[in-house]
Amino acid sequence: MKMNTIRLAIALLGLTITIAAMSSKHGLAIMQRSSELNGTSWQLVKFQGPDERTFAPDDKSKYTITFRSDGRVLVRVDCNRGSSSWRATEKGELQFGSWSRTSAKCGSGSLHDQIVREGAAVNRFAIKDGHLFLSGMAAGGYYELEPLPTQKRQ
Repeated sequence: MKMNTIRLAIALLGLTITIAAMSSKHGLAIMQRSSELNGTSWQLVKFQGPDERTFAPDDKSKYTITFRSDGRVLVRVDCNRGSSSWRATEKGELQFGSWSRTSAKCGSGSLHDQIVREGAAVNRFAIKDGHLFLSGMAAGGYYELEPLPTQKRQ
């Protein structure tokens, strides 16, 4: 009887370790299912810098971000494209993995250089009145984005 109890305890311990390892390995995917960013696409409305100057793109569709449900994020920043992994928490924290991106020289009037420089520090998000706000840069400021026209929320 005592031997069966020990075997059962060992089996339960092994099952617990397996579940914990799987949760850790697949934690990003589990987190994404519950994030309100999951499966959404946005375009830039404006960037407000830490000095309160506001910059708006000449064409919003050139500045987009898509949070895919598989834990990947795709961005278009004017003439360049990029991708990374992403993770969000219920507390509004946002984390990106390392980025891969193209590096073409965009034309005059582009917000590319500023967005790449400032955007790397984004670590918070909030959705207010149907718009996505990205912030967390050390110097301050924020990005305001709206849903892509094909994803307008009711």
